[in-house]
Amino acid sequence: MHRTKVKVAEDALDANTTIANANRADFDRDEVSVVNFMSAPGAGKTTLLERALTGLEARVGVLEGDVQGSADADRLSALHLPVVQLNTDSGFGGECHLDANMVRSALADLPLADLDLLVIENVGNLVCPAEFKVGEDARVMVSAVTEGEDKPLKYPLMFRTCELVLINKVDLLEHLDFDLDRFLYHLDAVHPGVEHMLVSAKSGEGVDGFRDWLERIAGRAPAAA
Repeated sequence: MHRTKVKVAEDALDANTTIANANRADFDRDEVSVVNFMSAPGAGKTTLLERALTGLEARVGVLEGDVQGSADADRLSALHLPVVQLNTDSGFGGECHLDANMVRSALADLPLADLDLLVIENVGNLVCPAEFKVGEDARVMVSAVTEGEDKPLKYPLMFRTCELVLINKVDLLEHLDFDLDRFLYHLDAVHPGVEHMLVSAKSGEGVDGFRDWLERIAGRAPAAA
């Protein structure tokens, strides 16, 4: 029985990889760079995007993933960007992540030929999104200081599969019992040398650096400065 469960999981991941490769081929055809943007619920992904996408020189679109609702998509639409809402409760069983097939189902609604960069804002979750590639060029993980410094140890795969970790809400550090050095030590333990930035979606601290990073991804230049 245990082996059967493992085989089912392997088959699901293999199927996802096949569809992710098809997505990747479409993105390459239209010369679109893709960022998979992930975090726990409430870490501040959408507010960071509101800040970072404002003033971005690259032509950008957003695929907004949620279980239900369109509140985040409505906020990003106010930036006058092409935004497509993808709810997993509509035909996908209310999944807590986006997989390659879900993303593929939304591609026809996106003007890929007119974009330099597509940001896929994944469903807020620290487990499942890390397991499913969707055809992206890079992954960004947002971890808020309000979540505690042990998150890299508790959810290592999420941090290990990212090219960039944004440590958000640093404006709150003086009010929290959060050891930033300990967080960075744990981060380096699970993903040695991964690029990270200290940011605040509220104050704007560090957002210019993240915007520059997105510009480099959009130009298909190396993410590292």
